[in-house]
Amino acid sequence: MDTSVSKIDALDQWLNQKARIDEVDLTPFGFRGESLHLLREDQIMEEASGNKLRKLLPNLKQAAKIGVNRVLTFGGAYSNHIAATAAAGQKFGYQTIGLIRGEELTEKIHENPTLSKAKRCGMELVFVSRQEYKRRFEAEYLSALQHRYGPCVLIPEGGSNDLAIQGVANMVQLLPKKFRVLCTPIGTGGTMAGLLEGARTPQEVWGFSALKGVDFVKQLEVYGEGISRTIFTHFHFGGYAKANRELIDFINNFKACTQVPLDPIYTGKMMFGLLDVLRTSSGIDISEILVLHTGGLQGIEGFNASNKALSNIS
Repeated sequence: MDTSVSKIDALDQWLNQKARIDEVDLTPFGFRGESLHLLREDQIMEEASGNKLRKLLPNLKQAAKIGVNRVLTFGGAYSNHIAATAAAGQKFGYQTIGLIRGEELTEKIHENPTLSKAKRCGMELVFVSRQEYKRRFEAEYLSALQHRYGPCVLIPEGGSNDLAIQGVANMVQLLPKKFRVLCTPIGTGGTMAGLLEGARTPQEVWGFSALKGVDFVKQLEVYGEGISRTIFTHFHFGGYAKANRELIDFINNFKACTQVPLDPIYTGKMMFGLLDVLRTSSGIDISEILVLHTGGLQGIEGFNASNKALSNIS
């Protein structure tokens, strides 16, 4: 049996999985009789949920096509991408290597829910200095990693590359055409790029930046020719991985009212921002909006542990 072919077939089945669409009642948030449609990408594969899976699958398929069984990627202490790569590697039979920012974490794996889970999934964790980690975009450094670890597919931090964008665009093609607005959080920009590439006029894409001071308008201008887009930059709560009590209270209240969990890094900020936009704007048909739940829920435990001054996310 050709294992590479069977692996490609399995990956294709997952690439074509449709996420369910939930209707979330917005009455508790001041929108009487209105519901918001939520694409539950977080529910497709529990171990590697959301946009991370959509971005990983085409990269894993490419690895199978060229006969490479090892994946090397990069991430920080609580990286959703590291967790998803380790889980997907275990599920589909790939060796995974994670270059982790921060040598001080070497002796703290057992204290870190993301890294300990990645290790249990079989990922080889390599801890590097912050200075070395900064070289992750240098061709010479990447070539040296290929030499050091043997044939492997290199996936960038966050998982966003051309193949990943194609994976998200493919997901858009699986969606009902009735939604005019597609909403997503923005981290590296790969998911919004994929939405733009997959969307068709008159659809438009709204992105909510989780980062402070990044020019996503310029970064994304090459994607989705002719597709309208709006990038909201003022719901970052101080920057990447930053939060305050207002955001945590919102996330907990949203879950209590809807039974939908959100994470504090991406989806919580997006949903907070979207509801604020809907409250303060007129002429928007909420029924035409589809919100992408990009997962990231594995990071909640680590966030709670690292932010003891804030209320816990339930």
